[in-house]
Amino acid sequence: MVVGDVTTGTDVLVIGGGPGGYVAAIRAGQLDLDVTLVEMDSYGGTCLNYGCIPSKAFISATDVAHEADSAERMGVYADPAVDMQGMVSWKDRLVTRLTKGVESLCERAGATLIEGRAEFAGENSARIVQEGEGQGAESIEFEHAVVATGSRPIQIPNFEFDGEYVLSSRDALALENVPEEMVVVGGGYIGMELATVFQKLGCDVTIVEQLEECLPAYGEEVTEVVRERAESLGVDFEFGHAAADWAEHEDGITVHTDAEDGEDGAFDCEKCLVAVGRRPVTDTLNLDAAGVETVDGRIDTDDRARTNKEHIFAVGDVAGEPMLAHKAFREGEVAAEVIAGEPAALDYQAIPAAVFTDPEIGSVGMTEAEAEQAGFDPAVGKMPLRASGRALTLNDRDGFVKVVADAETEFLLGAQIVAPEASELIAELGLAIELGATLEDVAATIHVHPTLSEAVHEAAKGARGESVHY
Repeated sequence: MVVGDVTTGTDVLVIGGGPGGYVAAIRAGQLDLDVTLVEMDSYGGTCLNYGCIPSKAFISATDVAHEADSAERMGVYADPAVDMQGMVSWKDRLVTRLTKGVESLCERAGATLIEGRAEFAGENSARIVQEGEGQGAESIEFEHAVVATGSRPIQIPNFEFDGEYVLSSRDALALENVPEEMVVVGGGYIGMELATVFQKLGCDVTIVEQLEECLPAYGEEVTEVVRERAESLGVDFEFGHAAADWAEHEDGITVHTDAEDGEDGAFDCEKCLVAVGRRPVTDTLNLDAAGVETVDGRIDTDDRARTNKEHIFAVGDVAGEPMLAHKAFREGEVAAEVIAGEPAALDYQAIPAAVFTDPEIGSVGMTEAEAEQAGFDPAVGKMPLRASGRALTLNDRDGFVKVVADAETEFLLGAQIVAPEASELIAELGLAIELGATLEDVAATIHVHPTLSEAVHEAAKGARGESVHY
């Protein structure tokens, strides 16, 4: 017996319960709008369930083991043992707790939660397709819609994910045994983070990258520090190599590559992680029915998160780069506020980004080169960690803080940090840019001693020619 279709109505239909979607639902509820949130997998989306949170849990756990195992310089001797299954179980408990928290927050904000896949049936209607025999479908009439369907990993030819030999990042984060050898295809932030995790767990990792450097978006000055640290851990890099195909053999697989110099490669491993980027998920939505247009695979939006249909919004990864959860959070808030008639708009000049490698990378605003290209005369200050007392006490002296300002006005334009806790340190400089602060404002702010944040203070003073400690 098939349950018949049911039609309901809502002020705001949110499609997707990831960072952008659930924040949009909560904020819309706070603004007294009737909200329906549809999620086809797990609340919290890829970030909470299969990406940001699981990977950072693994990074934290492996860092504990690695630091204990390599602290002889500090007079500490240890031989830690890692229980991979225990680590996965701990990670899963964290994810479950946070997922339930997101669901609870949405419900407390008054959102109606529906499990299923939403697709547009018209400009103001959608169908919620339920999985399972006899489930039927629900139709929803809406005044406004927020599309937040996120992104999925890109698959490359001959390397379709099978969960056994060829892994996505989601597959890799679910492994309960550490492979002896792993090939990572892609030297971007996902590939670099997970390569570091598995190398610290005792896996021999080789990164195959078609370009001539890892993390190319961050520039050679930044990536050199991270690459050299990875190499010191034992990670091998094969630059100028494109993954071509793979073949199974008795002990695992061989990944074959095409090299720019003609010296094609063959790398034996147990697992191959493909991490070459992500693409927006739009093929589940039947966008044509709503008249929503896409550009290069993404849904194009304006500074109020509106699509070409003013009552339909798109937030998060589905709206394109940068694919960052915190960008999605803000877009979700703005979409809900615009729907409610609030004077909200997006401003992307101070979106920070972080890579949780060893050491971490934090960046915000313009680089020195970008400032020059934009017509500024940049004033640059740099503080290396080897001159930081706190960095030395952490036994972690590789890296630096670099700030970029306009030489004439001293307004902060950007910053790049390579350091322990760079993801935390970058927030101060993001706030400075957002508030229109100057080098003098940062330099005149007293920072706690001894801390890593003193390097931010010293870099700002250095850009003014007033450095004291370097």
